[in-house]
Amino acid sequence: MTETRIPETEARLPAGPREHLTSPVTRSVLRIQHRMLTAARELLVDRGFIELLPPVIGPVTDPGARGAKQVDVDYYGHRYKLMTSAILYKQAALTSFGKIFFIAPNIRLEPLETASTSRHLAEFHQIDLEMADASRDDAMAIAEDLVRHVVQQVLAELPHEFEALGRDTSGFAELLSAPFGRRTHADAVADLRTTGHDQSPDAELDWEGEAKLSAKASRPFFVTDYPKGSRGFYDRESADQPGMLRNFDLIATEGYGELCSGSEREQDYATIIARMRETAENPAKYAWYLQMLRDGVPPSAGFGLGLERFTRYVAGLDSVWQASAFPKVPGIASP
Repeated sequence: MTETRIPETEARLPAGPREHLTSPVTRSVLRIQHRMLTAARELLVDRGFIELLPPVIGPVTDPGARGAKQVDVDYYGHRYKLMTSAILYKQAALTSFGKIFFIAPNIRLEPLETASTSRHLAEFHQIDLEMADASRDDAMAIAEDLVRHVVQQVLAELPHEFEALGRDTSGFAELLSAPFGRRTHADAVADLRTTGHDQSPDAELDWEGEAKLSAKASRPFFVTDYPKGSRGFYDRESADQPGMLRNFDLIATEGYGELCSGSEREQDYATIIARMRETAENPAKYAWYLQMLRDGVPPSAGFGLGLERFTRYVAGLDSVWQASAFPKVPGIASP
């Protein structure tokens, strides 16, 4: 029998939930996170979004989980999935409302090696939103406004919590005062290769590459135009640049890496079927979703912003598990 290697991260985790929850650090972090969620809801509701409650299980979920495994559950004799992402349901929800958002739970059995990245949890939450008849630029503008508003609010209202955590907030100066940067995936790959980092031009930026680019930045920046095949079948391909997707990632500063991923969505039935087959997905599994597309789903754009990663960045934490009241680190059994 092969022995499972326990990630080194386990040594840094608290002995149990009481130790974690009664820690002054945890209390400060969770107060900050609470105010971050309040600020996010304030801005989104002010912009005309309505909050819906996302599903936790379904017959299918987002297949583009970057190496993570999905979790199967028995649902009255049917094989259902725990949600790795609510993307398919966000598109469906636009048949009812033009602007929606979820605070969405996600479950992904990440590879064991991700326990040492300081950026991965097996259970996490996203601020997930979608807008009908919107472009990638519209989604990026909302993401930038959302991040800036949240940071501005928590810095103004909770200075004592940042002081207690020893968080140097001077690094947020450009985030609060200057537009976020933009660069293409091809430009980011070229930059990494000049440093000796062997980043594939056909794949998403790897975690080490994201961290390297993030560490050099003085303000958050968007990476756009990922190559087709590097993301899910629902990211729309550019009509002007075949092979390029109309998508983006938002990268934080100080080495914290990616906070947010989004795109314009493909909603054409025939195109989705072709993209599914290109990525070895079985269209039959997505019957309800494909029927929605046949009946008509509006074109849209949106994103998912990782709440625990965002909290880690704002609070200046060593690891993302510190931003969860009940952290689930990959490979480690916990309450």
